[in-house]
Amino acid sequence: MEFKDYYKVLGLEPAATPEEIKKAYKKLARRYHPDVSKEKDTEQKFKEVSEAYEVLKDDAKRKEYDQLRTMGARSRSGEFKPPPGWESAQRYSTGADSARADGTAWSGGSSGGSEDFSDFFESIFGRRGGFHRSQGAADPMHMDGEDVHAELAVLLEEIHQGSEQTVQIRVPQVDERGLVSHHVKKLRVKVPAGTAEGSVLRIKGQGAPGFGGGSAGDLLLKIRLAPHPLFAVDGRNVSLVVPVLPWEAALGGKITVPTLQHKTRVNIPAHSQSGQKLRLSGLGLAGDPPGDFYVVLKIVMPEQMSDDAKKLYQQLAELSAKAGESPRPWEQQP
Repeated sequence: MEFKDYYKVLGLEPAATPEEIKKAYKKLARRYHPDVSKEKDTEQKFKEVSEAYEVLKDDAKRKEYDQLRTMGARSRSGEFKPPPGWESAQRYSTGADSARADGTAWSGGSSGGSEDFSDFFESIFGRRGGFHRSQGAADPMHMDGEDVHAELAVLLEEIHQGSEQTVQIRVPQVDERGLVSHHVKKLRVKVPAGTAEGSVLRIKGQGAPGFGGGSAGDLLLKIRLAPHPLFAVDGRNVSLVVPVLPWEAALGGKITVPTLQHKTRVNIPAHSQSGQKLRLSGLGLAGDPPGDFYVVLKIVMPEQMSDDAKKLYQQLAELSAKAGESPRPWEQQP
């Protein structure tokens, strides 16, 4: 019995993901389907591709195949023998030819008969293999299109208020020979107010077109927040670093700051420190609940200082020295 390397048939590595297996099968099934292909031995190749997919698409059967692939013995002539005690064929074929409870029949291959499978398959998984084919699931002439993934950079204000954006995507198309090409498509999409960064918008039917009347895939659009010149974002919370002068921090007072909604007056407490945060509840990004807005104080010196201002600072320095005041603990007087 000749060993069938199902991974090689689909052009995959043994570590291939389920998505990679599905993608490879769709491409090869379209390429070798007898109704459209002009290549040599297309019917046999199509059967091999279908058989490989029937095994690798199912987690349990793929696991058993992987074990068998590792443990089985192969002679110099290429003949394959399952390991001693292998009972999978008997187990999978039990009840395989019986009808399902809903009255539909069990089927092993894309055309509904066990003759579609090789001796290798039948010796391992049984005459019909216990595989159930749902309607249209294995029909390569009627396949749904793949989903298309893309990113969209949106301004903070656009996410907060909601907006309509133009997105340009590259959509794959597969012809009857299995060759893949791409075309560029522009779409107008709505970004709902309060959409969180990193969330994915699904736009139905705007992915790759289907094959043989199959449905088009979807566009999965990941929202990415464009950098903002003023605001920083953490989830739905927004923060703004606000410069304050030394006397504003020392004496306190009111200042005006911009938020996503409007400019607002904020009270600076006396004796404020650089890095101190003032919370404005509910003035962050829209949502349910909305985020908060944080004013982060940063004490700065004026770029220029008059002679009178210098005299005042000198007086302040002398008073602090007499009182033994210092921001450095090791310099403070007991």
